Amino acid sequence: MEEKSALATALMEYAQAHPLPDAATQTMFRTLLPDALVKATRRQPDGTYFVATGDIPAMWLRDATFQVLPYVRLIKDIPDLKPILEGVLRRELAFVRLDPYANAFNETASGAHWRADDESDRPMSPQVWERKFEIDTLCAPLLLAVNLYAETGDASIFDIDFWATFTLILTIFEQEQHHERSPYFFRRSDTDENDTLPNNGLGNPIGDTGLIWDGFRPSDNRCEYGFHIPANLLAKTVLNHLLPLMPVDERLLAKRTQTLVAAIEQGVMTYAIQTLPSGEQGLAYEVDGLGHARFMDDANVPSLLSLPFLGAIAADDPLYLATKAFVLSPQNPYYYEGKMLSGIGSEHTPPEYVWPIAVAMEGLVATTAADKMAKLLLLVATTGGTGQCHEGVQKDDPLQYTRTWFSWANMTFCQLALDVIQQQEQEGLR
Repeated sequence: MEEKSALATALMEYAQAHPLPDAATQTMFRTLLPDALVKATRRQPDGTYFVATGDIPAMWLRDATFQVLPYVRLIKDIPDLKPILEGVLRRELAFVRLDPYANAFNETASGAHWRADDESDRPMSPQVWERKFEIDTLCAPLLLAVNLYAETGDASIFDIDFWATFTLILTIFEQEQHHERSPYFFRRSDTDENDTLPNNGLGNPIGDTGLIWDGFRPSDNRCEYGFHIPANLLAKTVLNHLLPLMPVDERLLAKRTQTLVAAIEQGVMTYAIQTLPSGEQGLAYEVDGLGHARFMDDANVPSLLSLPFLGAIAADDPLYLATKAFVLSPQNPYYYEGKMLSGIGSEHTPPEYVWPIAVAMEGLVATTAADKMAKLLLLVATTGGTGQCHEGVQKDDPLQYTRTWFSWANMTFCQLALDVIQQQEQEGLR
């Protein structure tokens, strides 16, 4: 508790020492920067750290990585963050080893589940909250590790446990390139069709593309078509980053990784690049390798919008610019324009609810300081007076929102604030 208190003070002092141009924005940044650390992160008996998603007690590995990612860039200023972030990484890796097909986990083996009657190819562990297979779940610890190494240069995180877990992740990815041979299925009865997999739990039919099959989107809603393009591009990106860091005696592992990366690249080139509803060439959100494609974007990351932030594509790549223009237009079925807020929402929340995560992501992929600051100010103005970034906010009325406390959204706001601060400092040096 004392450790958290000292770190919370250090984080608030950091915010105070790096003022933003607007007083209300500065206050919200100072308040939210300790949010994930103080309210969501708990030390475990084994020295790892569990990160709750917010007002739901479980730990989604995807959410957890994005919740703590802003802290990675603060390690040089606040070195005591480093062992906590490494502890989060070790907890994520341990959960992957427990069940690589699960997306969310309990803090203890409590037996709590989102739905206890879910059917899958194996019984749910009492420490598994939900067993929806999502590529981004397995990418999450790899993304955190890549960012930690880039910030600190400390390769000690790449220990035996890390590479053992990486090998397991790679094996699952290879298996799901051929989902027809996979034992995994997921069925949930008496629910919306987007909350379970069709075809007796196996998902809709797919072709052979070289891409990794994905059961559920980062929103936890099912993939309509089996190949989720943003998640495949995230997988390719983190695998590429880890290739030069592999132990020299792991030649076979490196070869397998290179083969998978090449297959994803070819699959994207062959199946994902399509004519968008705008008439431009861009990226589809999902494809099935049988001629079908889903043209949309969802607020949850990885998304098409977020690809430059994830390092998967350059922000000025013509293919991305065309894709971005499409997903930030009414041609995207989940893009909403309102009196107070415009941006991308999700099938996961009611229509006409814009997600602050997506608004912040618009700022994070923006190339000018003015655009970044505009999105930051918009987020501050649409909290419904709570000072919190919610899950979804009604486009005309910020008093209507989903989830009182959604730590991922709060920390993506902080990620954008840190971007603005960094840009201010760079401009000051010039």
